[in-house]
Amino acid sequence: MNVSLLNNDTVSCVVKLEIEKKDYEAQVEKKLRQFRQKANMPGFRKGMVPFGLVKKMYGKSVLAEEINQLVSENLLNYIRENNIRVLGEPMPNETEQQPVDFDIQEKFEFYFDFALAPVFVLKFNKRDRLTRYEIIVEEEMINSQISIYCKNFGMYSQEAEIKEEDMVKGTLTELEEGKQKPDGIVVEDAILMPKYIKGKREQTKFIGSKVNEIVVFNPKKAYKGVEAEIASFLKIDKEAAKHITADFQFEIKEITRYKEAELNKELFDKVFGENTVETEEAFREKVKSTLAENFSQQSDSLFSVDVNILLLKKAGDVKLADTILKRWLVASNKDTTAEKVEEDYPKITNDLILHLAKQQIIKDNNLKVEDAALDDMAKSIIREQFAQYGMMNLPDDILDKYAKELLMKEETLHNIVDRANEKILINWIKEQVKTETKEVSREEFEKLYT
Repeated sequence: MNVSLLNNDTVSCVVKLEIEKKDYEAQVEKKLRQFRQKANMPGFRKGMVPFGLVKKMYGKSVLAEEINQLVSENLLNYIRENNIRVLGEPMPNETEQQPVDFDIQEKFEFYFDFALAPVFVLKFNKRDRLTRYEIIVEEEMINSQISIYCKNFGMYSQEAEIKEEDMVKGTLTELEEGKQKPDGIVVEDAILMPKYIKGKREQTKFIGSKVNEIVVFNPKKAYKGVEAEIASFLKIDKEAAKHITADFQFEIKEITRYKEAELNKELFDKVFGENTVETEEAFREKVKSTLAENFSQQSDSLFSVDVNILLLKKAGDVKLADTILKRWLVASNKDTTAEKVEEDYPKITNDLILHLAKQQIIKDNNLKVEDAALDDMAKSIIREQFAQYGMMNLPDDILDKYAKELLMKEETLHNIVDRANEKILINWIKEQVKTETKEVSREEFEKLYT
């Protein structure tokens, strides 16, 4: 086996593999003999099939398999031993590579194109400037968030008299000349909410009505002839709903009202955990700090965008083996096309250069992610996920449990490591450049972010 380097330049190279009979002969024969021991063929006892017949029938496929394995192993070893930074995967050379005939060849030559990772020289100093924008937490935001908590932690109650926001349950019956229509529509456990009744005159018939009372109204007028709404309410199809003109009676069985939570210690405990805050003033401060923390994550996200812009600027005009990379992108993704790769290539290369630049910084400055940092990042991700459902104060044991589960899964661990690396990298860059902090309103920040 001989592996040699040809046509080397700064962005690509060609690697030649020469495989002779002595490199594979013994292993091919070993595999064929192993196959012979297990082979079942008509007219022969198991393990007694003539070796020549086995070789004739399966020698070519075994040889091809062994050659492919030799190529794969030796390419990988050559990359490792020579510390070659390959982008993507080696691709068969399109000019030097000749067709392979396993029937007649004993010596094989393979040529592979390597796209090489560029070498970066990234220098930072205090003349480089970055701005981190911090969102001002205004009183209106605090009030809005408290209102959301009050709505989210409210409760349902049974009432005696209907208000516009209530949910009303009862029996709906079609009428004819003021009486129940024979074989007419009857809906048990019908549900409506007065606030969604579009016809004001029909809506007012319900407001103030009480349990066990009967309201006579017209669904077509109530829902302004919208067939989909009438059909859903009467539990009929849209075609039948077109012909509904009759009045209906609604016998009120149940009135349910959703009451927002009051601003008291019971709400404080539900939002932030038992005995975390005791007073309304402390609650407002806690809400403010929570909003500030959430906004800080958004600020970090925008700051990382600006860091990426700076990194691309520092990297400069990076040369890549474009032709090889495009071939690899098409070959490695069965769902893409050469045209699609061409269209997306500028973004792909930007992302690739950013990735390589960050790797270079991490390597050159020995930036390492410790286990404690991974644990903190996993917990941060869990907090973000639960915060979406209004759960702001997870117990430590629950937080630890879910964080450990994330770290045990390969697909989530990869994401956690990436985010932890990104955080360490950004903190390092903050120390190398001049970073200014600027307070902005939420509206100003959103304009910057978009």
